[in-house]
Amino acid sequence: MKALDTNILVRFLVNDDKLQAEKVYHLFREAESQKEVFLVPSPVVLELLWVLQSAYAVSRDEILDALEHLLLLPILEFDRQPAVRAFVSDARKNTCDLSDLFIAHSATLSGSSETVLTFDKKAARSPLFILLD
Repeated sequence: MKALDTNILVRFLVNDDKLQAEKVYHLFREAESQKEVFLVPSPVVLELLWVLQSAYAVSRDEILDALEHLLLLPILEFDRQPAVRAFVSDARKNTCDLSDLFIAHSATLSGSSETVLTFDKKAARSPLFILLD
């Protein structure tokens, strides 16, 4: 299985570079016909959130919609798929920073931790965080 870098998903979602976007569309069509699956590592999801917000000023709802659509693609396998699904659902119900919330869902759904310690007062509004005073 091959993994995807963030820029592949950005080209697919934003289509800001027509030539590269067309290469990604072709890659995805070919993968679908060959029943090939690409891995989307958790750091790529985290970076995708940051890039879409910071570099492209994509709205929160549009980012969550995009992730939901990516989750539906049979050619993509997220290494923490349950965490990504839970993150998208939870992010629609609160105003926590998307990156913070994804970190928390990745940590707590791994089964290794029950909460995330933070100095971030806004993040600590989520039950997934504990504010460290």
